[in-house]
Amino acid sequence: MYNFIDVEASGFGAGSYPIEAGVALANGHTHCTLIRPLMHWTHWLEEAEKLHGISRESLLVKGKSPLKVALLLNQWLDGQIAYTDAWGNDSCWLGLLFEEAGVRQRFKLESVAALMSANQMERWHTTKADVIDTFKLRRHRASKDALILQRTLAALTDDAPTCSKGVA
Repeated sequence: MYNFIDVEASGFGAGSYPIEAGVALANGHTHCTLIRPLMHWTHWLEEAEKLHGISRESLLVKGKSPLKVALLLNQWLDGQIAYTDAWGNDSCWLGLLFEEAGVRQRFKLESVAALMSANQMERWHTTKADVIDTFKLRRHRASKDALILQRTLAALTDDAPTCSKGVA
């Protein structure tokens, strides 16, 4: 098994920022934390909120500071590699998080594509849909999404029982 990370954000593009980080670790543990926006993080897209279901108000009340989240991510992933299916976005949002926190990121971020053959990459989306259906992982939140990625790769690499509709 491999470590996976997912980052939810305020939107896409310039001005967007991370609002939640979740990990599915190789040891089977998952962790997730909301990120309290800094005062100058103002970009907010309603479409993004509809997708992840996290309101800006809940971040202000329940979110942890960027410093606390950066320290937690370093604790969970210290010296390891975390894989993502959205390297371009996640690397930017994590870069912003660690820069604002004033903390050095102590783990490496890689694309899950680095672990797959061309054939596995072709089957990624259908296998991912099967994993979501089989394990009932429909909630679009960071730790669940990281777990979906981890289980999808496992299904593609035979590290776990093959997931297909109707098979648990």
